[in-house]
Amino acid sequence: MSAREQFMTTHAKNIEAKRVYRRFTAGQNWEHAILLISGIVLFFTGLPQKYRTTSWSQQILSTPERLETIQQIHHIAAIVLILLVIYHLGRAIYLLFQRRLPAAIFPTIQDLRDAWQMIKYLLFLSKGKPKFGKYNFEQKFTYWFIFIIVGIMVFTGIIIWFPELITRYLPGGLVPAAKLAHSTEAIVAAIFIVIWHFYHVHLERLNVSIFTGYLNEEDMKKYHTLEYQQLTGEQVEDADTGGSQ
Repeated sequence: MSAREQFMTTHAKNIEAKRVYRRFTAGQNWEHAILLISGIVLFFTGLPQKYRTTSWSQQILSTPERLETIQQIHHIAAIVLILLVIYHLGRAIYLLFQRRLPAAIFPTIQDLRDAWQMIKYLLFLSKGKPKFGKYNFEQKFTYWFIFIIVGIMVFTGIIIWFPELITRYLPGGLVPAAKLAHSTEAIVAAIFIVIWHFYHVHLERLNVSIFTGYLNEEDMKKYHTLEYQQLTGEQVEDADTGGSQ
């Protein structure tokens, strides 16, 4: 055996094989990417319009042409978001009729138990963390919170976009109410996503599975123990209690 072959053999033995697990499909990765991009565009084109009386907003929207351009970009991003919502709901309905809609994302009574167990753990009233399957209660809350927020944004955005058409059939007071709800929900969503979701998932845990589709074995064991055990048939030792998690 040559020196090169011997080095390669020794090097290969020292490399620990690490498994990865599919968390999201390519379609789900694309949905998240489109939601992220359209959401960013909508936020940064909507913010100057919400605070139109401030000096920084007046600098951005200093001419009618600039205002029109910002509104056009905002509307294009809104159309993209609406199409994404239609696709997401359409696909969910299709899978429901095919009896293939995954149930893992729906809240259950177990999520309340897990939340209570996590509270006790954080307050040092319990030694062990709850064990989770494909999605934990935090992820389910995030999904449904954003789902509802996006629904409100789409509904109120259409009212603001077509006020004359809407007020033919509905009371005129709905338009200012929609403007208030639309802009307020946008700020709430931005704060939630940046402070909770982005930091908690992508910075603190360095979880990029929503972009790559895969999660490494270590994180699967730590954050999705039940799913890992179901997939592999292996028991995971709980670092906090010394038992199986």
